[in-house]
Amino acid sequence: MEETLTTLEREKDERGKVESWRLHVLMEAGYPLPLAERIAQSDADLHEAVELVGPRGCVPDVAAQILL
Repeated sequence: MEETLTTLEREKDERGKVESWRLHVLMEAGYPLPLAERIAQSDADLHEAVELVGPRGCVPDVAAQILL
C-alpha cells in the first residue's frame, strides 16, 4: 500500500527544504550557524540578509538584530 502525504505534511516538507536552502545561503554569506538558523526559519528577506553582511559590511550579530 502506497502512503500518500497529506497537504500539511507536504507543506512542512517543502518548508523544510526552503529553510535548509536559506540556511546554506546564510552560512555561505558568513553568518554563524545559530544566527543563520534563526534567520532561515524567520520571514526575513534572504537577499537583504546577505547584502547586510556582504556589501554593507555589517557584522552578523548586528545584521540579525536588524532582520529579526
